[in-house]
Amino acid sequence: MAARDTTSRRPRPPSGWRRLALRLPVLLYRAGLGPLFGKRLLLLHHTGRVSGLDRLTVLEVVSFDPAEPSWTVASGFGPRADWYLNLRVQPKALIRFGNRPHAVTAHFLPAEDGAEIMADYACRHPRSARRLCAFMGIPLDGGEASFREAGQAIPFVRLEAFGGYGRAARRHS
Repeated sequence: MAARDTTSRRPRPPSGWRRLALRLPVLLYRAGLGPLFGKRLLLLHHTGRVSGLDRLTVLEVVSFDPAEPSWTVASGFGPRADWYLNLRVQPKALIRFGNRPHAVTAHFLPAEDGAEIMADYACRHPRSARRLCAFMGIPLDGGEASFREAGQAIPFVRLEAFGGYGRAARRHS
């Protein structure tokens, strides 16, 4: 059986009205409407690696573990997405999940973990998983094995909470 090509053509970041549309959830979070997104989205507050300026990005939550607490997110634009590169330089960040702030540390997951995460995500959200892979240019046959292969090509980050809601969390909220 020939190996399938799971290398992806990473999509270009959006510009113009598409970028504006993708920034709309940031505005909704800033207006205190984060709970509208339920447990599917979070607001990541991170530091620009070059500018040192505060940056805000809304990301889809691939999985959430309330016991830890920790959130797993995927970089749909691959390892060259600005937020991903910023967390590589400064892994300490803040998130807002619903209306609650959390201080987090980013942990970059190995490809093997990505395979498991994607297979689980595809079981829970099959249409979203197919759309993510299509967006990234990753071929799928719809089976669990193809989602596992795709998961190895997608960069996943686990955001693990630390500390409480101290001064840093209040300052950045």
